Amino acid sequence: MTTVFIAGSISISRLDAKVKQRIATIAASDLDVVVGDADGADTSIQSCLAEHGAQRVTVYCSGDQPRNNLGGWVVRSVHPTAAPGSRAFFTAKDLEMARVSDVGLMIWDSKSTGTLSNVIELLDRGKKSVVFVNKMKDFVTVGDVAGLELLLTKMSNQARAKAEDKVGLDARLQDLSQKQLSLAI
Repeated sequence: MTTVFIAGSISISRLDAKVKQRIATIAASDLDVVVGDADGADTSIQSCLAEHGAQRVTVYCSGDQPRNNLGGWVVRSVHPTAAPGSRAFFTAKDLEMARVSDVGLMIWDSKSTGTLSNVIELLDRGKKSVVFVNKMKDFVTVGDVAGLELLLTKMSNQARAKAEDKVGLDARLQDLSQKQLSLAI
């Protein structure tokens, strides 16, 4: 069974109709879904999944209890060694969701480094993401470095600089390019 990792920027609290339709299709297809427990997009995604009667949902949280679990779904707790409340603490659940999933559906505000990191992590694992770029109101498929580079063109210079500082964007991009090149040989 295919597992879809659905996540998005914490700044996005209202899902576009196109995203809601994708989530409805996923729910109707009875696919397995993994989703986080944060406010913002995660909560909106959970709400949409619940509205469509999705049953095969697992909510991932860092620590013992999820902050949000609107559908009363199964919970997977990740217990990172990082300090509670830190970026690394919450990133641990995202890394686990990327590991267990087959594909990603991301809702991105063109600046969130968390959502961008999820796309990069999936790509590093050879998995595709379909990314809804909120300001464009359209989807970008990221299945290779060229797709990621196209996605990055949607960022402002300021957002790109912030991503470089927070997640080492250029180094991650270079690593992915090298990995892709070595697979092509």
